[in-house]
Amino acid sequence: MSEAGAVRTAAADAGTMDAVVLREPGGPEQLRFERRPVPRPGPGEALVEVAAAGVNFVDLYLRSGRYPVPLPAVLGQEGAGTVRALGPGTDPHGLRVGDRVAWANVRGAYARYAAVPAERLVPVPAGIDDRTAAAALLQGMTAHYLVHDSHPVRPGQDVLVQAAAGGLGLLLTQWATLLGARVIATVSTAHKEELARRAGAAEVVRYGPDAAGPPLAEQVRALTGGAGVAAVYDGVGAATFAQSLAALRPRGTLVLHGAASGPVDPVDPALLQAGGSLFLTRPDLTHHVRDRSELLVRAGAVFDHLARGMLRLEAVDDRPLREAAAAHADLAGRRVLGKVVLVPGDGADRRPAAR
Repeated sequence: MSEAGAVRTAAADAGTMDAVVLREPGGPEQLRFERRPVPRPGPGEALVEVAAAGVNFVDLYLRSGRYPVPLPAVLGQEGAGTVRALGPGTDPHGLRVGDRVAWANVRGAYARYAAVPAERLVPVPAGIDDRTAAAALLQGMTAHYLVHDSHPVRPGQDVLVQAAAGGLGLLLTQWATLLGARVIATVSTAHKEELARRAGAAEVVRYGPDAAGPPLAEQVRALTGGAGVAAVYDGVGAATFAQSLAALRPRGTLVLHGAASGPVDPVDPALLQAGGSLFLTRPDLTHHVRDRSELLVRAGAVFDHLARGMLRLEAVDDRPLREAAAAHADLAGRRVLGKVVLVPGDGADRRPAAR
C-alpha cells in the first residue's frame, strides 16, 4: 500500500467495537465490557483486527495498580490478528493490509481492534494459527530469554522451575529440557503434575497448603544428591523466594521473573554470600527485545519451535472477550492450566473500510 493510501485508510470512518476497559485500579470487577471507538492508526502504527488476546500476569499487575497505567485503559499486552489499516510511516516495516501478525508488550489487545506500533509487530507463519500465536508469543519469548540469557542452560544441569504447570512454566520446562537440562518442577495438584511431566520434567515436587513432606529446598537437595540446582526460575515471588534461594548450589542463579504471589521483601545481599556466592536477577522481557532485530529473533525462534513440534502448547483455554474479569480471577487463584486467551465476538462490530 502506498503512503497516501495508508493515510486514506487511517482516516476512514472507524465505527465502534467491543473492548474491555479499566477505569480505576482494583480487582477483576474493575474490568468493564464496553463499546468504544475503533482506534485510528497514527504515524508508524497499524490497525489490527484482533483474533485472540493472551491473558498474562502482567495484565493483573496493571489492573491492580501495582504497575500504574494511564486511565481509562484497554488492557492486554499480547495479541494476534490481521492488519486492516496502516498509518503513515509504516513502509519500512514491510506491512500490508491483510498480513497476519502478532505482538507482545503493547497494551490494547482486549478489544476487537488495536492500534499497534508497526515496529512491534511480528509476522505469523502460515503454519501457526492466531490462537496459538496469541497464546505463545509473550511467554514463549520470555522462556527464550530466561534459558538463553538470564541463566544460559547447559546440558546436564539441574534446574528448578516453580509453578511449572502455568503457561510460562510449561514452555520453560520444555525449552530447558530441549537444551539438555534436568528439570525439577513444582506444581500444586496431581493434574498439574501430569502436565509438567508431559512437558519434560524429570522430577516433580508438590507445593501449597495441601502438600506434605519436608520444605521444598530439602526435597530439591535430596533429588540432586545434596548439591542443589544450578538455577531456579521463579515467577511466584514472595511465597517461594526463600525456598528458591535455599535450593541453589554454590554460585547458582535465582531468576526471579515474576511475583504472582506478591512482591519479594527487600533482600540483604549478605544472604547471597552465605548461600554460596549466589546470583539474583529480576529480568523483564522489555529489556530483551530492545530493538526490532532482537524481537524478530526471539519471536522467530518461538514460532519455529512450535511449527516443528519442538514446543507444544499443553493447554489453551479459549474464552469470550466479555469474560476477561473471570479469566483474571482464575489466573490470580491459580485455577488456570496452561494459557488463557480471550476471543472477540462474532464479527458484529462495524469494521473500518480497508481501501
